[in-house]
Amino acid sequence: MSTFNRLHLIRQVDLFTLKLFVSAVEEQQIGLAAIRENIAASTATKRIQDLEDIAGIKLLERGPKGVVPSPAGAVLVRYIRRIFENLDDMRAEVASFTEGMRGELAIASARTIIVPFIARELGDFKREYPLVDLVVREMENADIVHAVARGEADAGVFAASHELDLGGVDVTPYRTDRLIAVVPQGHRLSTRTSVSFADLLPENLIAVNAMQSALRVAARRLGAEFEPPYTVSSAGVAVSLVEAGLGVTIQPECLVSHELFGRVTVVELAEPWAVRHIHIATARGREVNPIAAALIRQLLDRPRDEAAA
Repeated sequence: MSTFNRLHLIRQVDLFTLKLFVSAVEEQQIGLAAIRENIAASTATKRIQDLEDIAGIKLLERGPKGVVPSPAGAVLVRYIRRIFENLDDMRAEVASFTEGMRGELAIASARTIIVPFIARELGDFKREYPLVDLVVREMENADIVHAVARGEADAGVFAASHELDLGGVDVTPYRTDRLIAVVPQGHRLSTRTSVSFADLLPENLIAVNAMQSALRVAARRLGAEFEPPYTVSSAGVAVSLVEAGLGVTIQPECLVSHELFGRVTVVELAEPWAVRHIHIATARGREVNPIAAALIRQLLDRPRDEAAA
């Protein structure tokens, strides 16, 4: 590795890479940091490797369960957080010289999208536009689309599915993530590299309310009925029941935290519908108001090199 050079660091490292590095430390996995920052995993890995090359020292210690900061990495994290705190202070002071954008913005989305993806984006947006009153409505996918079509929400962020009626909305692709199978340690499927829905259907399949419709459709394709013995409201509860040996579950990968990996087994779900396509919806035929347009631009913003990853 090269020797640390302050001028080289300033010229070569962008703020997004510094933010990505902090996310990797907080998530304890580069892959989860990539999901959090809306960037391809391969691009995230390369950015952090380039940062280590510039620093001239290992910043992350890599192990079988994830990553932790090296002593030098811990120092870097402390200073990066200070940089972003100063940027927030600067933004607030500059904003005080002008009223800026003001008004109300109603956003509808599902918990499985709010928690891993847009909550941080909404926080950044609120700091950027402090005079905007944000109204966040947690809904299921069909209700999100209906709320936007009826004008009850300025924009919605939802996971696409075949049964959704999108006639009243315009949609813009936002991002993708994957559904995975979560099984107890030592379960007969825990040694598999991948499983199908047919493999999981005979098990006690613990269903989160928001996913029941999609799982019923998948079961019907197999000529089976889906009658889950347990239905819960959150991914955390479902995974806890799996850990207790009460069954298996299907969850978005981004909702299964790193610390659970040692207590349950995560297996790839080999189904075409296991890739979740997440879209932004706005009312069809209506002009998007400037506040909603500003948020949508922020959500769609991508690092320049992501497309090349």
